[in-house]
Amino acid sequence: MFLIELFIPLANNEGVRFPQDAFKEFEDTLTEKFGGLTSYPRAPANGIWDDGQHSQKDELLVYEVMTNAVDMPWWEACRRNLEQRFQQEKVLIRAAEVTIL
Repeated sequence: MFLIELFIPLANNEGVRFPQDAFKEFEDTLTEKFGGLTSYPRAPANGIWDDGQHSQKDELLVYEVMTNAVDMPWWEACRRNLEQRFQQEKVLIRAAEVTIL
């Protein structure tokens, strides 16, 4: 079993927050594909990136889904779609193998 975590910014690089509809549509996609999801909408995570020349801080919404296998082509397309939709150079999606207790 795999736990997939997605880190989605709440605002673009200029600080303009994305509309709730953008998140709802994505939540619906994940729920339909994976049968459910976990999100952390009331406690956004903070991310700080530093490329050596400047740093940037984002508030992030974290989503989690569970799946039996990682469909890499689907996740690569999903990441590209999220990068475009949320105006990001990169969106972090990571997978970890987990044991259900």
